[in-house]
Amino acid sequence: MCQINGITERGVRKMRDKWPSRFTFILASIGSAVGLGNAWRFPGLAAKHGGGAFLFAYIIAMVVIGMPLLMMELSIGRKMKAGSPVALKGLRKGGEYIGWASTANAFVIVTYYAAVFAWVILMALLSFKFASMTGTATGIEEAENLWANSINTTWGTSLFGQGSQIPLILLISLAIAWFAIYYCIKDGASSVSKVVKYTVFIPVILLVILAVRGFTMGNTGAAMKALFVPKFEAFKEPTIWVDAIGQAFYSLSIMMAIMIAYGSFLDDKSNIVEDVMIIAVSDFLTSVLSGIVLFTTMYGCGMTVDDMSASGISTAFLIYPMAIVQLTNVGWINAVFGFIFYLMLITLTIDSAFSIVEGISASISDKYGISKKKTTIGIILVAAVISLIYVTGSGVAWLDIVDNWTNQYNLLIVGVLECVLVGWFFKPKKVLREINKNTNKLKMPAFWFYAAVMVIAPLALLGLTIWNIYILIDKNDGLYGGYPLYANIAGWIITFLAFMSGFIIKLITKFNPRLRALAWHAEQNFKTWEQLDEEEAKAKEQDADMPVEIVEESVKADSVLADTAVKQDAVTEQEVVKPKTRNTKKAVSEKADK
Repeated sequence: MCQINGITERGVRKMRDKWPSRFTFILASIGSAVGLGNAWRFPGLAAKHGGGAFLFAYIIAMVVIGMPLLMMELSIGRKMKAGSPVALKGLRKGGEYIGWASTANAFVIVTYYAAVFAWVILMALLSFKFASMTGTATGIEEAENLWANSINTTWGTSLFGQGSQIPLILLISLAIAWFAIYYCIKDGASSVSKVVKYTVFIPVILLVILAVRGFTMGNTGAAMKALFVPKFEAFKEPTIWVDAIGQAFYSLSIMMAIMIAYGSFLDDKSNIVEDVMIIAVSDFLTSVLSGIVLFTTMYGCGMTVDDMSASGISTAFLIYPMAIVQLTNVGWINAVFGFIFYLMLITLTIDSAFSIVEGISASISDKYGISKKKTTIGIILVAAVISLIYVTGSGVAWLDIVDNWTNQYNLLIVGVLECVLVGWFFKPKKVLREINKNTNKLKMPAFWFYAAVMVIAPLALLGLTIWNIYILIDKNDGLYGGYPLYANIAGWIITFLAFMSGFIIKLITKFNPRLRALAWHAEQNFKTWEQLDEEEAKAKEQDADMPVEIVEESVKADSVLADTAVKQDAVTEQEVVKPKTRNTKKAVSEKADK
Protein backbone atom coordinates (compact mmCIF):
# COMPACT_ATOMS: atom_id res chain seq x y z
CA MET A 1 0.00 0.00 0.00
CA CYS A 2 1.44 3.39 -1.02
CA GLN A 3 2.43 5.47 2.04
CA ILE A 4 2.28 9.27 1.98
CA ASN A 5 3.52 11.01 5.13
CA GLY A 6 2.39 8.13 7.25
CA ILE A 7 -1.06 7.94 5.71
CA THR A 8 -1.78 5.47 2.95
CA GLU A 9 -3.07 6.68 -0.42
CA ARG A 10 -6.34 4.91 0.41
CA GLY A 11 -6.58 6.96 3.57
CA VAL A 12 -5.75 10.23 1.83
CA ARG A 13 -8.56 9.82 -0.66
CA LYS A 14 -11.00 9.31 2.20
CA MET A 15 -10.19 12.77 3.55
CA ARG A 16 -12.47 14.36 0.93
CA ASP A 17 -15.98 15.24 2.01
CA LYS A 18 -18.28 12.32 1.22
CA TRP A 19 -21.90 11.27 1.40
CA PRO A 20 -22.92 9.80 4.75
CA SER A 21 -24.70 6.95 2.98
CA ARG A 22 -25.75 5.62 -0.40
CA PHE A 23 -29.35 6.56 0.38
CA THR A 24 -28.33 10.18 0.97
CA PHE A 25 -26.46 10.35 -2.33
CA ILE A 26 -29.44 8.94 -4.24
CA LEU A 27 -31.80 11.42 -2.58
CA ALA A 28 -29.46 14.34 -3.31
CA SER A 29 -29.09 13.29 -6.95
CA ILE A 30 -32.84 12.84 -7.35
CA GLY A 31 -33.35 16.24 -5.76
CA SER A 32 -30.92 17.83 -8.20
CA ALA A 33 -32.41 16.04 -11.23
CA VAL A 34 -36.06 16.55 -10.30
CA GLY A 35 -36.76 20.25 -10.58
CA LEU A 36 -39.02 22.78 -12.20
CA GLY A 37 -38.51 21.17 -15.60
CA ASN A 38 -40.31 18.07 -14.33
CA ALA A 39 -43.16 20.00 -12.76
CA TRP A 40 -43.99 22.43 -15.53
CA ARG A 41 -41.97 21.83 -18.72
CA PHE A 42 -42.57 18.09 -19.06
CA PRO A 43 -46.40 18.34 -18.93
CA GLY A 44 -46.33 21.21 -21.41
CA LEU A 45 -44.19 19.24 -23.87
CA ALA A 46 -46.43 16.20 -23.46
CA ALA A 47 -49.43 18.38 -24.35
CA LYS A 48 -47.59 19.82 -27.32
CA HIS A 49 -46.44 16.49 -28.77
CA GLY A 50 -49.40 14.16 -28.50
CA GLY A 51 -49.22 12.89 -24.92
CA GLY A 52 -48.07 9.28 -25.00
CA ALA A 53 -46.00 9.91 -28.12
CA PHE A 54 -43.79 12.31 -26.20
CA LEU A 55 -43.56 9.92 -23.25
CA PHE A 56 -42.25 7.21 -25.59
CA ALA A 57 -39.73 9.57 -27.22
CA TYR A 58 -38.63 10.81 -23.79
CA ILE A 59 -38.01 7.27 -22.51
CA ILE A 60 -35.89 6.51 -25.58
CA ALA A 61 -33.88 9.69 -25.09
CA MET A 62 -33.43 9.00 -21.37
CA VAL A 63 -32.20 5.44 -21.94
CA VAL A 64 -30.01 6.06 -25.00
CA ILE A 65 -28.44 9.37 -23.99
CA GLY A 66 -29.37 10.51 -20.49
CA MET A 67 -28.40 7.48 -18.41
CA PRO A 68 -25.04 6.74 -20.10
CA LEU A 69 -23.93 10.36 -19.72
CA LEU A 70 -25.02 10.47 -16.09
CA MET A 71 -23.04 7.30 -15.39
CA MET A 72 -20.07 8.81 -17.20
CA GLU A 73 -20.04 11.98 -15.11
CA LEU A 74 -20.53 10.20 -11.79
CA SER A 75 -17.73 7.74 -12.55
CA ILE A 76 -15.33 10.55 -13.54
CA GLY A 77 -16.11 12.38 -10.30
CA ARG A 78 -15.68 9.25 -8.17
CA LYS A 79 -12.38 8.34 -9.83
CA MET A 80 -10.80 11.79 -9.79
CA LYS A 81 -12.28 12.95 -6.45
CA ALA A 82 -12.49 16.53 -7.76
CA GLY A 83 -14.81 19.11 -9.27
CA SER A 84 -15.40 19.36 -13.01
CA PRO A 85 -12.29 21.33 -14.21
CA VAL A 86 -9.75 19.33 -12.20
CA ALA A 87 -11.53 16.03 -12.87
CA LEU A 88 -11.65 16.53 -16.64
CA LYS A 89 -8.04 17.71 -16.57
CA GLY A 90 -7.23 14.26 -15.20
CA LEU A 91 -8.47 12.73 -18.46
CA ARG A 92 -6.60 15.13 -20.70
CA LYS A 93 -4.97 18.48 -19.98
CA GLY A 94 -7.30 20.46 -22.25
CA GLY A 95 -10.30 18.96 -20.46
CA GLU A 96 -9.95 21.60 -17.75
CA TYR A 97 -11.27 24.25 -20.16
CA ILE A 98 -14.41 22.17 -20.77
CA GLY A 99 -14.86 21.86 -17.02
CA TRP A 100 -14.62 25.61 -16.57
CA ALA A 101 -17.12 26.17 -19.41
CA SER A 102 -19.67 23.94 -17.67
CA THR A 103 -18.95 25.64 -14.33
CA ALA A 104 -19.27 29.16 -15.76
CA ASN A 105 -22.51 28.24 -17.51
CA ALA A 106 -23.85 26.75 -14.28
CA PHE A 107 -23.00 29.98 -12.48
CA VAL A 108 -25.04 32.01 -14.97
CA ILE A 109 -27.91 29.55 -14.63
CA VAL A 110 -28.03 29.76 -10.83
CA THR A 111 -28.23 33.57 -10.96
CA TYR A 112 -31.59 33.44 -12.72
CA TYR A 113 -32.73 30.16 -11.15
CA ALA A 114 -32.68 31.96 -7.81
CA ALA A 115 -35.00 34.60 -9.29
CA VAL A 116 -37.45 31.88 -10.38
CA PHE A 117 -37.15 30.49 -6.85
CA ALA A 118 -38.09 33.96 -5.56
CA TRP A 119 -41.13 34.05 -7.88
CA VAL A 120 -42.32 30.72 -6.53
CA ILE A 121 -41.86 31.88 -2.93
CA LEU A 122 -43.77 35.06 -3.77
CA MET A 123 -46.69 33.12 -5.22
CA ALA A 124 -46.80 30.89 -2.14
CA LEU A 125 -46.98 34.02 0.03
CA LEU A 126 -49.75 35.48 -2.17
CA SER A 127 -51.78 32.28 -2.48
CA PHE A 128 -54.30 33.56 0.07
CA LYS A 129 -55.53 35.95 -2.63
CA PHE A 130 -57.01 33.03 -4.58
CA ALA A 131 -59.78 32.93 -1.96
CA SER A 132 -61.16 36.36 -2.89
CA MET A 133 -60.88 35.56 -6.61
CA THR A 134 -63.07 32.47 -6.40
CA GLY A 135 -66.58 32.81 -7.81
CA THR A 136 -66.22 36.41 -9.02
CA ALA A 137 -66.79 37.64 -12.57
CA THR A 138 -63.21 38.80 -12.94
CA GLY A 139 -61.61 36.14 -10.71
CA ILE A 140 -60.06 34.06 -13.50
CA GLU A 141 -58.53 37.10 -15.15
CA GLU A 142 -57.23 38.36 -11.79
CA ALA A 143 -55.64 34.97 -11.10
CA GLU A 144 -53.95 35.00 -14.51
CA ASN A 145 -52.47 38.45 -13.86
CA LEU A 146 -51.59 37.98 -10.18
CA TRP A 147 -47.95 37.05 -10.78
CA ALA A 148 -47.25 39.60 -13.52
CA ASN A 149 -48.78 42.45 -11.52
CA SER A 150 -46.98 41.41 -8.33
CA ILE A 151 -43.52 41.43 -9.92
CA ASN A 152 -44.35 44.63 -11.84
CA THR A 153 -43.03 43.25 -15.12
CA THR A 154 -42.80 45.33 -18.27
CA TRP A 155 -42.22 42.24 -20.47
CA GLY A 156 -39.47 44.28 -22.16
CA THR A 157 -35.68 44.60 -21.87
CA SER A 158 -35.35 48.29 -21.04
CA LEU A 159 -33.65 48.83 -17.68
CA PHE A 160 -34.93 52.39 -17.37
CA GLY A 161 -38.03 53.63 -15.58
CA GLN A 162 -40.30 50.77 -14.51
CA GLY A 163 -37.82 48.32 -15.99
CA SER A 164 -35.33 49.09 -13.21
CA GLN A 165 -37.75 48.95 -10.28
CA ILE A 166 -37.79 46.05 -7.81
CA PRO A 167 -40.92 45.40 -5.70
CA LEU A 168 -40.01 45.14 -2.02
CA ILE A 169 -41.86 41.85 -1.50
CA LEU A 170 -40.00 40.31 -4.44
CA LEU A 171 -36.67 41.52 -3.06
CA ILE A 172 -37.52 39.89 0.27
CA SER A 173 -38.46 36.67 -1.56
CA LEU A 174 -35.09 36.71 -3.36
CA ALA A 175 -33.25 37.17 -0.06
CA ILE A 176 -35.16 34.21 1.40
CA ALA A 177 -34.25 32.12 -1.65
CA TRP A 178 -30.51 32.80 -1.34
CA PHE A 179 -30.53 32.23 2.42
CA ALA A 180 -32.28 28.89 1.92
CA ILE A 181 -29.73 27.87 -0.72
CA TYR A 182 -26.82 28.74 1.58
CA TYR A 183 -28.37 27.03 4.59
CA CYS A 184 -28.76 23.78 2.68
CA ILE A 185 -25.09 23.55 1.63
CA LYS A 186 -23.23 25.51 4.31
CA ASP A 187 -21.54 22.33 5.56
CA GLY A 188 -21.26 20.54 2.22
CA ALA A 189 -22.47 16.95 1.88
CA SER A 190 -23.30 16.66 5.58
CA SER A 191 -25.82 19.53 5.56
CA VAL A 192 -27.21 18.44 2.18
CA SER A 193 -27.86 14.97 3.63
CA LYS A 194 -30.00 16.50 6.38
CA VAL A 195 -32.06 18.60 3.97
CA VAL A 196 -32.78 16.11 1.17
CA LYS A 197 -34.56 13.75 3.56
CA TYR A 198 -37.39 16.27 3.52
CA THR A 199 -37.08 18.18 0.24
CA VAL A 200 -37.21 15.03 -1.91
CA PHE A 201 -40.23 13.41 -0.27
CA ILE A 202 -42.34 16.50 0.48
CA PRO A 203 -42.94 17.44 -3.19
CA VAL A 204 -43.97 13.86 -3.97
CA ILE A 205 -46.50 13.92 -1.13
CA LEU A 206 -47.83 17.30 -2.30
CA LEU A 207 -48.06 16.08 -5.89
CA VAL A 208 -50.07 13.06 -4.75
CA ILE A 209 -52.46 15.37 -2.86
CA LEU A 210 -52.92 17.51 -5.96
CA ALA A 211 -53.34 14.43 -8.15
CA VAL A 212 -56.06 13.05 -5.86
CA ARG A 213 -57.88 16.36 -6.12
CA GLY A 214 -57.47 16.28 -9.91
CA PHE A 215 -58.99 12.81 -10.14
CA THR A 216 -62.05 13.93 -8.18
CA MET A 217 -62.81 16.88 -10.45
CA GLY A 218 -64.35 14.96 -13.34
CA ASN A 219 -63.35 14.54 -16.97
CA THR A 220 -60.47 12.37 -15.74
CA GLY A 221 -60.78 9.90 -18.61
CA ALA A 222 -60.18 12.58 -21.21
CA ALA A 223 -57.21 13.89 -19.21
CA MET A 224 -55.58 10.45 -18.95
CA LYS A 225 -56.21 9.77 -22.62
CA ALA A 226 -54.58 13.06 -23.58
CA LEU A 227 -51.54 12.30 -21.41
CA PHE A 228 -50.94 8.60 -22.05
CA VAL A 229 -52.53 7.63 -25.38
CA PRO A 230 -50.03 8.46 -28.16
CA LYS A 231 -50.94 10.39 -31.25
CA PHE A 232 -48.75 8.61 -33.79
CA GLU A 233 -48.81 11.48 -36.26
CA ALA A 234 -46.68 13.38 -33.72
CA PHE A 235 -43.70 11.18 -34.64
CA LYS A 236 -43.67 12.77 -38.10
CA GLU A 237 -42.50 16.05 -36.57
CA PRO A 238 -38.75 16.23 -35.82
CA THR A 239 -39.42 18.65 -32.97
CA ILE A 240 -40.73 15.81 -30.79
CA TRP A 241 -37.25 14.24 -30.76
CA VAL A 242 -35.60 17.63 -30.33
CA ASP A 243 -37.70 18.36 -27.25
CA ALA A 244 -37.45 14.80 -25.87
CA ILE A 245 -33.64 14.77 -26.07
CA GLY A 246 -33.47 18.27 -24.64
CA GLN A 247 -35.77 17.41 -21.73
CA ALA A 248 -33.84 14.21 -20.91
CA PHE A 249 -30.57 16.11 -21.08
CA TYR A 250 -31.65 19.02 -18.88
CA SER A 251 -33.65 16.90 -16.45
CA LEU A 252 -30.73 14.80 -15.16
CA SER A 253 -28.52 17.80 -14.26
CA ILE A 254 -25.68 16.61 -16.51
CA MET A 255 -23.03 18.85 -18.09
CA MET A 256 -23.51 21.45 -15.34
CA ALA A 257 -20.56 20.47 -13.09
CA ILE A 258 -23.09 19.06 -10.62
CA MET A 259 -22.89 15.32 -11.13
CA ILE A 260 -19.10 15.25 -11.37
CA ALA A 261 -19.01 17.05 -8.00
CA TYR A 262 -21.63 14.71 -6.53
CA GLY A 263 -19.68 11.75 -7.88
CA SER A 264 -16.50 13.02 -6.20
CA PHE A 265 -18.21 12.60 -2.82
CA LEU A 266 -19.04 8.95 -3.54
CA ASP A 267 -17.46 6.05 -1.73
CA ASP A 268 -15.21 3.89 -3.92
CA LYS A 269 -17.49 0.94 -3.21
CA SER A 270 -20.63 2.59 -4.62
CA ASN A 271 -22.59 0.92 -7.44
CA ILE A 272 -23.04 3.64 -10.05
CA VAL A 273 -25.12 1.56 -12.49
CA GLU A 274 -27.81 0.71 -9.95
CA ASP A 275 -27.81 4.23 -8.49
CA VAL A 276 -28.27 5.85 -11.91
CA MET A 277 -31.18 3.56 -12.73
CA ILE A 278 -32.88 4.55 -9.46
CA ILE A 279 -32.25 8.25 -10.15
CA ALA A 280 -33.50 8.07 -13.76
CA VAL A 281 -36.65 6.08 -12.91
CA SER A 282 -37.46 8.43 -10.01
CA ASP A 283 -36.97 11.43 -12.27
CA PHE A 284 -39.29 9.96 -14.93
CA LEU A 285 -42.00 8.96 -12.45
CA THR A 286 -41.98 12.42 -10.90
CA SER A 287 -42.41 13.93 -14.37
CA VAL A 288 -45.35 11.62 -15.07
CA LEU A 289 -46.92 12.42 -11.70
CA SER A 290 -46.57 16.14 -12.47
CA GLY A 291 -48.22 15.50 -15.82
CA ILE A 292 -51.13 13.74 -14.12
CA VAL A 293 -51.59 16.70 -11.76
CA LEU A 294 -51.66 19.32 -14.50
CA PHE A 295 -53.73 17.31 -17.00
CA THR A 296 -56.41 16.26 -14.51
CA THR A 297 -56.61 19.74 -13.01
CA MET A 298 -56.81 21.51 -16.36
CA TYR A 299 -59.34 19.09 -17.83
CA GLY A 300 -61.32 19.17 -14.58
CA CYS A 301 -61.63 22.93 -14.98
CA GLY A 302 -62.87 22.63 -18.56
CA MET A 303 -59.52 23.32 -20.21
CA THR A 304 -57.70 21.09 -22.72
CA VAL A 305 -54.20 20.63 -24.11
CA ASP A 306 -54.88 23.63 -26.33
CA ASP A 307 -54.88 25.79 -23.19
CA MET A 308 -51.54 24.42 -21.96
CA SER A 309 -48.12 25.82 -22.82
CA ALA A 310 -44.68 24.30 -23.36
CA SER A 311 -43.36 27.31 -21.48
CA GLY A 312 -42.86 26.46 -17.81
CA ILE A 313 -43.26 30.06 -16.69
CA SER A 314 -46.59 30.44 -18.50
CA THR A 315 -47.83 27.12 -17.10
CA ALA A 316 -46.91 27.82 -13.47
CA PHE A 317 -47.61 31.53 -13.17
CA LEU A 318 -50.30 32.31 -15.74
CA ILE A 319 -52.28 29.19 -16.67
CA TYR A 320 -52.34 27.14 -13.46
CA PRO A 321 -53.55 30.06 -11.28
CA MET A 322 -56.63 30.24 -13.54
CA ALA A 323 -57.25 26.57 -12.77
CA ILE A 324 -56.71 27.07 -9.03
CA VAL A 325 -59.60 29.52 -8.66
CA GLN A 326 -61.88 27.02 -10.45
CA LEU A 327 -60.98 23.97 -8.32
CA THR A 328 -63.97 24.43 -6.01
CA ASN A 329 -66.57 27.02 -5.17
CA VAL A 330 -65.03 27.56 -1.74
CA GLY A 331 -62.38 30.27 -1.75
CA TRP A 332 -60.25 29.18 1.22
CA ILE A 333 -60.00 25.63 -0.15
CA ASN A 334 -58.71 26.97 -3.45
CA ALA A 335 -56.21 29.13 -1.55
CA VAL A 336 -54.97 26.05 0.33
CA PHE A 337 -54.51 24.08 -2.90
CA GLY A 338 -52.74 27.09 -4.43
CA PHE A 339 -50.34 27.17 -1.48
CA ILE A 340 -49.76 23.42 -1.77
CA PHE A 341 -48.92 23.79 -5.47
CA TYR A 342 -46.36 26.55 -4.93
CA LEU A 343 -44.94 24.88 -1.83
CA MET A 344 -44.38 21.82 -4.03
CA LEU A 345 -42.51 24.01 -6.52
CA ILE A 346 -40.42 25.49 -3.68
CA THR A 347 -39.26 22.06 -2.54
CA LEU A 348 -38.45 21.07 -6.12
CA THR A 349 -36.55 24.30 -6.78
CA ILE A 350 -34.37 24.37 -3.70
CA ASP A 351 -32.65 21.00 -4.35
CA SER A 352 -31.76 21.95 -7.91
CA ALA A 353 -30.59 25.42 -6.86
CA PHE A 354 -28.21 24.36 -4.12
CA SER A 355 -26.86 21.47 -6.22
CA ILE A 356 -25.77 23.99 -8.88
CA VAL A 357 -23.95 26.07 -6.26
CA GLU A 358 -22.34 22.90 -4.87
CA GLY A 359 -20.99 22.00 -8.31
CA ILE A 360 -19.53 25.49 -8.81
CA SER A 361 -18.05 25.51 -5.31
CA ALA A 362 -16.36 22.13 -5.81
CA SER A 363 -14.80 23.35 -9.08
CA ILE A 364 -13.25 26.44 -7.48
CA SER A 365 -12.23 24.95 -4.14
CA ASP A 366 -10.52 21.98 -5.79
CA LYS A 367 -8.64 24.26 -8.20
CA TYR A 368 -7.25 26.52 -5.48
CA GLY A 369 -7.53 24.39 -2.35
CA ILE A 370 -9.77 27.00 -0.72
CA SER A 371 -12.24 26.14 2.04
CA LYS A 372 -15.54 24.92 0.56
CA LYS A 373 -17.52 27.02 3.01
CA LYS A 374 -15.71 30.26 2.09
CA THR A 375 -16.00 29.43 -1.59
CA THR A 376 -19.74 28.83 -1.28
CA ILE A 377 -20.28 32.12 0.55
CA GLY A 378 -18.34 34.01 -2.12
CA ILE A 379 -20.28 32.38 -4.96
CA ILE A 380 -23.64 33.12 -3.33
CA LEU A 381 -22.78 36.77 -2.63
CA VAL A 382 -21.66 37.45 -6.21
CA ALA A 383 -24.55 35.48 -7.75
CA ALA A 384 -27.06 37.21 -5.45
CA VAL A 385 -25.96 40.65 -6.67
CA ILE A 386 -26.21 39.59 -10.33
CA SER A 387 -29.63 37.99 -9.74
CA LEU A 388 -31.08 41.40 -8.88
CA ILE A 389 -31.45 42.14 -12.58
CA TYR A 390 -33.99 39.32 -12.90
CA VAL A 391 -36.31 40.74 -10.23
CA THR A 392 -36.52 44.16 -11.85
CA GLY A 393 -39.42 45.16 -14.07
CA SER A 394 -37.45 43.95 -17.09
CA GLY A 395 -36.30 40.78 -15.34
CA VAL A 396 -38.70 38.39 -17.07
CA ALA A 397 -37.38 39.35 -20.50
CA TRP A 398 -33.73 39.14 -19.46
CA LEU A 399 -34.32 35.81 -17.76
CA ASP A 400 -35.88 34.46 -20.94
CA ILE A 401 -32.89 35.65 -22.99
CA VAL A 402 -30.20 34.31 -20.66
CA ASP A 403 -32.06 31.01 -20.20
CA ASN A 404 -32.23 30.56 -23.97
CA TRP A 405 -28.49 30.97 -24.51
CA THR A 406 -27.35 28.98 -21.48
CA ASN A 407 -29.61 26.02 -22.23
CA GLN A 408 -30.15 26.02 -25.98
CA TYR A 409 -26.49 26.63 -26.87
CA ASN A 410 -23.98 26.55 -23.99
CA LEU A 411 -25.22 23.40 -22.26
CA LEU A 412 -25.49 21.47 -25.51
CA ILE A 413 -22.03 22.49 -26.72
CA VAL A 414 -20.52 21.52 -23.36
CA GLY A 415 -22.20 18.13 -23.79
CA VAL A 416 -20.68 17.69 -27.24
CA LEU A 417 -17.20 18.63 -26.01
CA GLU A 418 -17.37 16.41 -22.95
CA CYS A 419 -18.50 13.40 -25.00
CA VAL A 420 -15.75 14.00 -27.58
CA LEU A 421 -13.19 14.31 -24.78
CA VAL A 422 -14.17 11.01 -23.16
CA GLY A 423 -15.01 9.11 -26.33
CA TRP A 424 -12.25 10.22 -28.69
CA PHE A 425 -9.42 11.88 -26.73
CA PHE A 426 -9.44 9.54 -23.73
CA LYS A 427 -10.11 5.85 -23.39
CA PRO A 428 -13.86 5.20 -22.92
CA LYS A 429 -12.94 1.65 -21.90
CA LYS A 430 -11.41 3.02 -18.69
CA VAL A 431 -14.52 5.06 -17.91
CA LEU A 432 -16.72 2.03 -18.56
CA ARG A 433 -14.56 -0.04 -16.23
CA GLU A 434 -15.05 2.58 -13.52
CA ILE A 435 -18.82 2.59 -14.16
CA ASN A 436 -19.07 -1.20 -13.82
CA LYS A 437 -16.86 -1.28 -10.75
CA ASN A 438 -18.66 -2.94 -7.81
CA THR A 439 -21.52 -4.15 -10.04
CA ASN A 440 -22.90 -7.67 -9.96
CA LYS A 441 -25.12 -8.96 -12.74
CA LEU A 442 -26.44 -5.54 -13.75
CA LYS A 443 -23.73 -3.80 -15.78
CA MET A 444 -23.56 -1.06 -18.40
CA PRO A 445 -23.07 -2.92 -21.73
CA ALA A 446 -19.97 -1.84 -23.65
CA PHE A 447 -21.79 -1.46 -26.98
CA TRP A 448 -24.42 0.76 -25.37
CA PHE A 449 -21.93 3.03 -23.59
CA TYR A 450 -19.52 3.35 -26.52
CA ALA A 451 -22.34 4.08 -28.98
CA ALA A 452 -23.91 6.66 -26.67
CA VAL A 453 -20.74 8.55 -25.72
CA MET A 454 -18.80 8.30 -28.97
CA VAL A 455 -21.56 8.66 -31.57
CA ILE A 456 -25.20 9.11 -30.57
CA ALA A 457 -24.90 11.73 -27.82
CA PRO A 458 -22.40 14.08 -29.51
CA LEU A 459 -24.23 13.91 -32.85
CA ALA A 460 -27.65 14.37 -31.22
CA LEU A 461 -26.48 17.32 -29.11
CA LEU A 462 -24.66 18.88 -32.06
CA GLY A 463 -27.81 18.37 -34.14
CA LEU A 464 -29.88 20.11 -31.44
CA THR A 465 -27.48 23.06 -31.44
CA ILE A 466 -27.61 23.39 -35.22
CA TRP A 467 -31.41 23.06 -35.16
CA ASN A 468 -31.67 25.87 -32.59
CA ILE A 469 -29.45 28.11 -34.74
CA TYR A 470 -31.54 27.25 -37.82
CA ILE A 471 -34.77 28.17 -36.01
CA LEU A 472 -33.18 31.40 -34.79
CA ILE A 473 -32.11 32.43 -38.29
CA ASP A 474 -34.93 31.01 -40.44
CA LYS A 475 -37.95 31.62 -38.22
CA ASN A 476 -36.87 34.64 -36.17
CA ASP A 477 -34.57 36.52 -38.56
CA GLY A 478 -31.67 36.02 -36.15
CA LEU A 479 -33.39 37.77 -33.24
CA TYR A 480 -34.65 35.52 -30.45
CA GLY A 481 -38.11 36.19 -29.03
CA GLY A 482 -38.50 39.45 -30.92
CA TYR A 483 -36.11 41.11 -28.48
CA PRO A 484 -33.92 44.00 -29.70
CA LEU A 485 -30.50 43.43 -31.23
CA TYR A 486 -28.56 44.54 -28.12
CA ALA A 487 -30.35 41.93 -26.01
CA ASN A 488 -29.47 39.18 -28.48
CA ILE A 489 -25.85 40.35 -28.56
CA ALA A 490 -25.83 40.06 -24.77
CA GLY A 491 -26.89 36.42 -25.14
CA TRP A 492 -24.01 35.67 -27.50
CA ILE A 493 -21.57 37.46 -25.18
CA ILE A 494 -22.67 35.12 -22.38
CA THR A 495 -21.91 32.14 -24.61
CA PHE A 496 -18.52 33.57 -25.58
CA LEU A 497 -17.54 34.27 -21.96
CA ALA A 498 -18.66 30.82 -20.82
CA PHE A 499 -16.30 29.08 -23.24
CA MET A 500 -13.50 31.58 -22.64
CA SER A 501 -13.81 31.25 -18.85
CA GLY A 502 -11.03 28.65 -18.60
CA PHE A 503 -8.59 30.91 -20.45
CA ILE A 504 -9.69 33.94 -18.39
CA ILE A 505 -9.18 32.03 -15.14
CA LYS A 506 -5.74 30.89 -16.32
CA LEU A 507 -4.69 34.47 -17.03
CA ILE A 508 -6.04 35.78 -13.73
CA THR A 509 -4.24 33.00 -11.87
CA LYS A 510 -1.00 33.67 -13.74
CA PHE A 511 -0.88 37.37 -12.87
CA ASN A 512 -2.24 37.09 -9.31
CA PRO A 513 0.55 35.87 -6.99
CA ARG A 514 -1.80 34.67 -4.27
CA LEU A 515 -4.02 32.67 -6.63
CA ARG A 516 -0.95 31.33 -8.41
CA ALA A 517 0.44 30.08 -5.10
CA LEU A 518 -2.86 28.52 -4.08
CA ALA A 519 -3.24 26.78 -7.43
CA TRP A 520 0.35 25.50 -7.31
CA HIS A 521 -0.08 24.16 -3.81
CA ALA A 522 -3.39 22.46 -4.67
CA GLU A 523 -1.88 20.88 -7.77
CA GLN A 524 0.81 19.08 -5.78
CA ASN A 525 -1.79 16.43 -4.91
CA PHE A 526 -3.17 16.24 -8.46
CA LYS A 527 -2.93 12.95 -10.31
CA THR A 528 -4.16 12.00 -13.74
CA TRP A 529 -6.48 9.05 -14.33
CA GLU A 530 -3.51 7.02 -15.59
CA GLN A 531 -1.47 7.77 -12.46
CA LEU A 532 -4.36 6.78 -10.21
CA ASP A 533 -4.69 3.50 -12.12
CA GLU A 534 -0.99 2.81 -11.60
CA GLU A 535 -1.20 3.53 -7.87
CA GLU A 536 -4.26 1.33 -7.48
CA ALA A 537 -2.50 -1.51 -9.32
CA LYS A 538 0.53 -1.22 -7.04
CA ALA A 539 -1.70 -1.12 -3.96
CA LYS A 540 -3.47 -4.31 -5.08
CA GLU A 541 -0.14 -6.06 -5.59
CA GLN A 542 1.02 -5.06 -2.12
CA ASP A 543 -2.30 -6.08 -0.58
CA ALA A 544 -2.04 -9.47 -2.27
CA ASP A 545 1.35 -10.06 -0.62
CA MET A 546 0.13 -9.10 2.85
CA PRO A 547 -1.79 -11.30 5.30
CA VAL A 548 -5.52 -10.56 5.41
CA GLU A 549 -5.35 -9.51 9.06
CA ILE A 550 -2.74 -6.86 8.33
CA VAL A 551 -4.72 -5.50 5.38
CA GLU A 552 -7.85 -5.21 7.51
CA GLU A 553 -5.94 -3.42 10.26
CA SER A 554 -4.37 -1.10 7.68
CA VAL A 555 -7.79 -0.17 6.28
CA LYS A 556 -9.07 0.57 9.78
CA ALA A 557 -6.01 2.70 10.46
CA ASP A 558 -6.58 4.56 7.20
CA SER A 559 -10.12 5.34 8.25
CA VAL A 560 -9.08 6.64 11.67
CA LEU A 561 -6.28 8.76 10.21
CA ALA A 562 -8.55 10.16 7.52
CA ASP A 563 -11.28 11.09 10.01
CA THR A 564 -8.70 12.74 12.24
CA ALA A 565 -7.30 14.64 9.27
CA VAL A 566 -10.75 15.93 8.34
CA LYS A 567 -11.35 17.21 11.89
CA GLN A 568 -7.92 18.83 11.98
CA ASP A 569 -8.52 20.42 8.58
CA ALA A 570 -11.60 22.20 9.93
CA VAL A 571 -9.53 24.06 12.54
CA THR A 572 -6.25 24.39 10.64
CA GLU A 573 -6.86 27.99 9.69
CA GLN A 574 -7.55 29.03 13.27
CA GLU A 575 -4.51 27.16 14.57
CA VAL A 576 -2.29 28.79 11.96
CA VAL A 577 -3.65 32.32 12.22
CA LYS A 578 -3.61 32.63 16.01
CA PRO A 579 0.09 31.77 16.51
CA LYS A 580 0.96 34.12 13.65
CA THR A 581 -0.98 36.90 15.36
CA ARG A 582 0.70 36.29 18.70
CA ASN A 583 4.16 36.07 17.09
CA THR A 584 3.55 39.27 15.15
CA LYS A 585 2.53 41.15 18.30
CA LYS A 586 5.54 39.79 20.12
CA ALA A 587 7.88 40.85 17.30
CA VAL A 588 6.41 44.33 17.21
CA SER A 589 6.73 44.62 20.95
CA GLU A 590 10.38 43.52 20.93
CA LYS A 591 11.12 45.92 18.11
CA ALA A 592 9.52 48.76 20.05
CA ASP A 593 11.57 47.91 23.15
CA LYS A 594 14.77 48.02 21.14
